[in-house]
Amino acid sequence: MPLPEPITALTAALSKLPGIGPRSAERIALHLVQADPALVKHLAGVIVHAREHIRFCDNCGALTETTPCSTCTDPRREGSLVCVVERAVDILSIERSGTYRGKFHVLGGKISPLDGVEPDDLQIAGLEQRLQREAIREIIIALGTDVEGDATSHYLAKRLARPGLKISRIGFGLPAGSGLEFADELTLDRALEGRREMS
Repeated sequence: MPLPEPITALTAALSKLPGIGPRSAERIALHLVQADPALVKHLAGVIVHAREHIRFCDNCGALTETTPCSTCTDPRREGSLVCVVERAVDILSIERSGTYRGKFHVLGGKISPLDGVEPDDLQIAGLEQRLQREAIREIIIALGTDVEGDATSHYLAKRLARPGLKISRIGFGLPAGSGLEFADELTLDRALEGRREMS
């Protein structure tokens, strides 16, 4: 017996979420249509509220409710140290390590000519503006070790090079070809500690 159309539509919508395959989407859909209506309404409301109130920080690109974000305005953070990441969610991975106390900058992607992503499509100009107005002494490039991550890291090292600025890249600990979201806290801690200067 085929599933009713609303369940099929809900399953299709859920399967578009990252990490949820067709079978998981179907299980979640079946659970939701049988759950207490108040729970489902609350879940829908929380999702809509989060989407309407979360935005990107105008300064660093982190996910935030207010801009500038709490990381940018925290006086206890080391303002001379900026960690450059691909996506806003990568900040969460590094923060979980509990060892990095600097600030962040989100590129919004990696250079990938095959996918039509050029340097001007990334938030590199924003980082250059921060270098002019903030007393930044070191930039840590924390991109994945795939081809695009390597190319973007080398491009940034050349473009951002200037006297008095150290540019390093996170070191050992990240498997080749993977991103930050797959690394545990200890791995990220070691990668940050093992960063090396880029020339």
